[in-house]
Amino acid sequence: MSEQQEIYKGLAGVPVDYTAISKVNPESNSLLYRGYPVQELAAQKSFEEVAWLLWKGELPNSDELAGFVKQERALRALDPVVKKVIDDLPLTAHPMDVVRTAVSVIGAMDPDVEDSSPAGNLAKSIRLFAKLPAVVSYDQRRRRGQELIEPRADLDYSENFLWMTFGEIPEAVVVDAFRISLVLYAEHSFNASTFTARVISSTLSDLYSAVTGAVGALKGPLHGGANEAVLHIFNEIGFGPDAAARSEAWLEKALAEKRKIMGFGHRVYKKGDSRVPTMRAAMVKLIDYYNRPDVLELYVGLEAAMTERKGILPNLDYPSGPAYHLMGFDTLTFTPIFVAARITGWTAHIMEQLSSNALIRPLSVYNGVDERHL
Repeated sequence: MSEQQEIYKGLAGVPVDYTAISKVNPESNSLLYRGYPVQELAAQKSFEEVAWLLWKGELPNSDELAGFVKQERALRALDPVVKKVIDDLPLTAHPMDVVRTAVSVIGAMDPDVEDSSPAGNLAKSIRLFAKLPAVVSYDQRRRRGQELIEPRADLDYSENFLWMTFGEIPEAVVVDAFRISLVLYAEHSFNASTFTARVISSTLSDLYSAVTGAVGALKGPLHGGANEAVLHIFNEIGFGPDAAARSEAWLEKALAEKRKIMGFGHRVYKKGDSRVPTMRAAMVKLIDYYNRPDVLELYVGLEAAMTERKGILPNLDYPSGPAYHLMGFDTLTFTPIFVAARITGWTAHIMEQLSSNALIRPLSVYNGVDERHL
């Protein structure tokens, strides 16, 4: 047996590198993208502008934005080969497995897959940014027995995503709530999936391989799958009257069974997730628009019960799950939407990793049997 050494399980509290992409400001408890509080970006900027900021370090000027928008809109269509691969996958496959496979196919079809120059990787980042809405929207539609809807170049990113999913452009309040969610989910420093992408990139593998690994990490319910889990909880409790009382009873039983309550708590935030107020406000507008006060009653009931019993506050997944439900997305589609948002942060980190690369290869401490012989 090896001598006892201090182990940092999950690398908790261990800085492994520098990043200029995002941070949580402990003084204001705000998540900053390249220095900008995310709530300010969500209030004023399009998702396209935020993507450019994460990749390039500064918000685009009018010419840069126009050029980027033109390039992105030209790449939106789902390639027939990718569509066929999706069609060949069983409907029982989780949508995250579909997204993971689609990213691999898109990468395998890119003749410049091995070009890992800054320009080459930016081009790949824009390609995935443009094509993921088609993948996510088509997978939901095929599960409903519906046909593919082609993208529209006259719509912005958020409008087009909703158009390809539902075949109509929702009212502005819905589009804006969706845009806000994408901005809030775009980036969050060295989270599990981002770190996965950086580890893969550190081996000098290609960008698509790194993103594929990140998708796999995001699928887990302790990471991206939490927004799905929130809706499962809401469905268990049940919408309707007396939600507060039913939430308390449900929580008491869940805690007695030692269940992990998804949508609450965060490793980084000590004073509550700074993104929650912005997403909650967007969710409340959707509740008013769709006339679903039962959703708010359930949301408030469980939040109050959790705060009273455990003193743990909600994270971003808690309001985003009900918001996506109100928009009409299937619960299994929630985490793929997260992918479409986080592709911006992942690819920004991949490019940052390669700009000053060192192979990420931590040590382990052996605790098996001592050397022995046959």
